[in-house]
Amino acid sequence: MAVAKNVKAQKEIAFSWEGTDKSGKKVQGEMIAGGEAVVSSTLRRQGINVKKIKKKSSFGGGKKITPKDVALFTRQLATMMKSGVPLLQAFDIVAKGHANPAVQKLLIDIKSNIEGGNSLSKSFAKYPLYFDTLYVNLVDAGEQAGILDGVLDRLATYQEKILAIKGKIKSALFYPISIIVVAFVITAIIMLFVVPAFKELFSSFGADLPAPTLIMMSISDFFVRYWWLIFGSIGGGFWFFFYTWKRSRKMQEVMDRALLKLPIFGLILEKAAIARWTRTLSTMFAAGVPLVEALSSVAGAAGNIVYYHATLKIRSEVSTGTSLTIAMQNSGIFPNMVQQMVAIGEESGALDSMLGKVADFYEAEVDDAVASISSLMEPVIMVVLGGLIGSMVIAMYLPIFKMGSVVG
Repeated sequence: MAVAKNVKAQKEIAFSWEGTDKSGKKVQGEMIAGGEAVVSSTLRRQGINVKKIKKKSSFGGGKKITPKDVALFTRQLATMMKSGVPLLQAFDIVAKGHANPAVQKLLIDIKSNIEGGNSLSKSFAKYPLYFDTLYVNLVDAGEQAGILDGVLDRLATYQEKILAIKGKIKSALFYPISIIVVAFVITAIIMLFVVPAFKELFSSFGADLPAPTLIMMSISDFFVRYWWLIFGSIGGGFWFFFYTWKRSRKMQEVMDRALLKLPIFGLILEKAAIARWTRTLSTMFAAGVPLVEALSSVAGAAGNIVYYHATLKIRSEVSTGTSLTIAMQNSGIFPNMVQQMVAIGEESGALDSMLGKVADFYEAEVDDAVASISSLMEPVIMVVLGGLIGSMVIAMYLPIFKMGSVVG
């Protein structure tokens, strides 16, 4: 699934930059953009005199920094601040205790920015490759309200739950994909190596072969003759599909809408999107971020372009005075239960709590659905693979059975 907020027609990569601000002070940071010219123009608009821009292939040394690393760091930082550990000291402790050199360097650089006089949110904002707008906005709200430790704790919980639900979705999609891959591999092995061996054996029979056997041998001949075309077409097709899906806005819109309409899996993806949407809005609203501003960050959080466009419409209506409940009803994509819970939250002044309860409910729904699919897919895999292999074996042994009955 694509995150619509980051959909670009042009491929974006990470750049590191150095320069001086309006006061002549040396500054540096990172930016994701489509090219050096974009970085340079963006920084100039911010009043920065750019001295150096360099393309980054990875962050420092070591393994790639993953969302799980960021979630773990956020949890550790929240725990230490709640325990009264000073911010800079907390960065030192987390950095020294991490096994990944890339994470260590990232945290040390952020600490250096803080020591240079920048706020924590502004220091995070210099590394958008790892800390998105939602993350930065929440930290900024926590700093402004003086509840940074509480906001970091909420943010860590939010990231952990989002990672968990992403894992559930991947688990649900793994089974059908595994069936297709295993079935294709087994078929290719049989067609390339097993059937040709039987074909040599049958050539000495001097009798007519059954129709299923002739069909199987014809398919095998095609595999042997054009194996390079088959594997090349499949590999190239998958590469082109995912390349286009990742970079084409139109393709992402088509796929996101199609995924929601899939039987069984579409319902799971819809529930997951609602869970992420409500969880994100609950976390931001509880941190004190104004509703309209929070909806800007929520737009891309559901991970589906249908909810992205709907959220932009909701934000537009809310900004003109419409209640969140009415705006959600007008979008036409949220179930009645979600609308009723939001309405109760708005009337009682506990919107963040109600949104959190909705997120909990839909996360549990996703868990149950994935567990059910996992238990059902195991026998399905056995039936599909058994039927595939069994039909091939029967087709190739029919001549032998026929000859045995004649001899008998």
